[in-house]
Amino acid sequence: MVPLSWYLILAAALFSIGLYGLLARRNLVMLLMSLELLLNAVNINLIAFSRYLEEGQVVGRVFALFVYVIAAAETALGLAIMIAVWRTRQTVAVDEIDTLKG
Repeated sequence: MVPLSWYLILAAALFSIGLYGLLARRNLVMLLMSLELLLNAVNINLIAFSRYLEEGQVVGRVFALFVYVIAAAETALGLAIMIAVWRTRQTVAVDEIDTLKG
């Protein structure tokens, strides 16, 4: 049986990589990928705590399912925004997308 601390270390590493990518990158695609890493780190924590702290309960798994649904909706919306920005500006660099005018 894998100890809880290993799951927490993995989730902390994923969260750190995602946070670095979110703060350091200026490409919209990389920002979306970093946000997905953050959400996956949260899901690992939810499942790990659900397994170790509440034997037989499905509360953590249900919350993780909600996070997956939100992540899918966020990805679809983010890609739609990215395509719309690409069509009008011919770029996905966040620094160059600073006005609301077309």
